[in-house]
This record gives sequence, C-alpha cells and structure tokens, in this order.
Amino acid sequence: MAKKSKPARYASGDLELLEMLWRAGPVTILEAQQAFGKEIGYTTVQTRLNRLVEKNAAKRTTTRPAKYSAAVTPEEVRGRDLDVLVQRVSAGRVTPLVAHLLNANDLSSEELQELKQLVAEAEQKSRDKSKKEKQS
Repeated sequence: MAKKSKPARYASGDLELLEMLWRAGPVTILEAQQAFGKEIGYTTVQTRLNRLVEKNAAKRTTTRPAKYSAAVTPEEVRGRDLDVLVQRVSAGRVTPLVAHLLNANDLSSEELQELKQLVAEAEQKSRDKSKKEKQS
C-alpha cells in the first residue's frame, strides 16, 4: 500500500499531537500520553499517533517500545496553513494580509526590524531573479 502524501492542512487534534511531538521529541505512547497535557486514553493516543504516521506527519521506530517523532516541521505546517489563508482571504495577494496585520497590531521595534529585514531580503531576491531573467 502506497504512503499517503502530506495533507495541505491538519485537523486541530493532529496539530495538538504534532505540537507535543515537537516539544517532547521522540516518545513512546505512554510518554506521549503523559506529555500531552490533557487527560486522554492510552489507546486514543496510540490511534491518533498511528494516524499521523499514515498521513506521513509522524514517524514510528521499529524498536520496542516504538518511539514516535514528528516527520514535519512547524515551519512546513505553518507555511501550508498560511498559504491557504492568503489564497482564501486575499486571492493569493500578500499585501492586503500584511497591511491588515500591520494596522491591527501594535508591533514592537524588534518585530518592525524583522519585517524590514524580510522586505530587504525579498527585494534582493527579486533583483537577483530579474538579473537571471535578463541573462537568459
């Protein structure tokens, strides 16, 4: 049976388990149950972890007891969710989303500096792309 590809988005329950795996690292089912932070049954944790493995979001070792770890990074998950959000709320345009976030939030000077750096990097990337296209 072929492995399923990673879904575009994860359900909230999947995200809760992934967050626990990112925080706790490789864990057995019992360790996962204890690290989860909510009352949840052992077999429920086992089922949900195995579903994450089927979705290629987690990995399971072949050792006994098996250890589970995340197969996706927070950045990958965040990136997919943000791509979907940008597509849904602003037809793929980033500017309206950024404008809303800038206007609706009080940003620290550190956050503003980070944003300036990101814009500078995007501008450089755009210039580099233009140069390559002109050379082709």
